[in-house]
Formats: sequence, structure tokens, C-alpha cells
Amino acid sequence: MDSQTRERLAALRHQGFVLLPAVLAPAQISELRAAIDRLTPVGLDYQGLVDDHYKCVFNREPFWLTFLDLPGVIELAEAALGSDCHVIGQTAWRSRPGFVGGELHADYLALELPERLLADPAFELPMQVCTAHLYLDDIDADLCPTLVIPGSHRAGRKPRPGETQWHSREAEPVLCRAGDVLFFRSDLWHAGSRNRTADRSRYLLQVHYGRRMVAQKFSPYLHFSFNPAVLAAATPRQRRLLGEHAPAEYD
Repeated sequence: MDSQTRERLAALRHQGFVLLPAVLAPAQISELRAAIDRLTPVGLDYQGLVDDHYKCVFNREPFWLTFLDLPGVIELAEAALGSDCHVIGQTAWRSRPGFVGGELHADYLALELPERLLADPAFELPMQVCTAHLYLDDIDADLCPTLVIPGSHRAGRKPRPGETQWHSREAEPVLCRAGDVLFFRSDLWHAGSRNRTADRSRYLLQVHYGRRMVAQKFSPYLHFSFNPAVLAAATPRQRRLLGEHAPAEYD
């Protein structure tokens, strides 16, 4: 493991998240925004009054494969979740003025544990799922920044309804530049926020990574099938991320 990945992994263990600067080049940002604008709903996707949400975009065309294993991101995902980790989702968002965002939550908790156990520096709870937010806009306080509570993955539980703090810490906005990537563990307390701008939409691509034994649940589920053109274009690593694993105990 290189020193940069080691430092980022330490931040995931300590803070629950890490911001990776300038992962995407300007040309990639422009291409991704144009690709999101071309998407139409499939299965459980939706286009709403103030936001659009497209699931499993990796299966639309080979273009999206590049963003499953971006340099710097994939090394961190494999360090956090194992060299045999895979993708459990890739979602494109377009959030227009008026978008509200989600309340404080944790995406996934493998199990609840006493906080006193997690407070022990000698105890480290293994990560099961992590998410990469690929920002395609400069994110300021008005353009629905992601909110995080540093260290809250050590709460050992999800936030209760109406809860807004952990250890007296409020959720903090992650302000960043287009092309930056926020990488966080699924037990971190985080939230969405409003698009308070008058004329800007936030473009975002999410990639969700899971350990080998975390199920891949691809929308529309029983009716999902892989696009042959995508499989033909995928590299060996990308095929593994899509689920082509070496046989193991439960295969």
C-alpha cells in the first residue's frame, strides 16, 4: 500500500471520511455532466420536480466503466474493503434549485455495538460498505453540500429520529471543487442539504463499494441483466467489480 492510500485509510478509520482532491480532469467532468443529461429513466429510476436519480448507470454503456476504478479511489476502496471488493451501485444525480436533501442518517450498519467499545482506540470496526461521491460542480454552502459529523461512525448506531448532533458536534458541510471525491464509510452519520441557488443544479455520481460478501442488488433486481457491450469492454478489474469473482466458499 502506498503512503497516500495509507494516510487516507487512516482518515477513514479516525474521521469516517476523507476528501480526495482533483480526481477528475475537467474534460471528464464535462463528459459526465453531458452523459447525465442524456440519461432517461429505466426500472426504478426517477425524474422528479427538483431532482433526477438514475441507478446502475454502469450498465448503460461502456463510458461509465472508467468511473468504477478511478486511480486513487479504487486503491482506497480495496484497502478499506479488501482486494476482492465489488461495486454494489453507481448512481447519477441531478439536483435542481429547490432540492431539499436527506436528514441525518447512516447508510448501513453491519451491527450495533456499545459506544464504549468503539471509543477504545485499540478497537477498530471493519468497514463493510463505502461510498465515493464524485462532484461535478464546485460545491459551496448553497449548492447542497454533503454534511458529515466527523467520528460519528463510532456511535455504534444510526441517528435517532430528530437527532442532529453526536457528542455535541453538528453536521459540517463538505465544501469542495468540481472533480473532488468524498469517500466515506457507510456507518458515518451524514446528510444531504438544500439547493438554495436560483439557477444551478448539482451534478453528482455516486459509486458504492462493498466487501465480497455484501450482496450486489442491482435495480430492477429480478429483471436485471448485464449489458453485453459493457461486459465486453470491461477490464479484468472492472469485471471483478461487477461481480466476476474467483470461486469462494459460498459460490
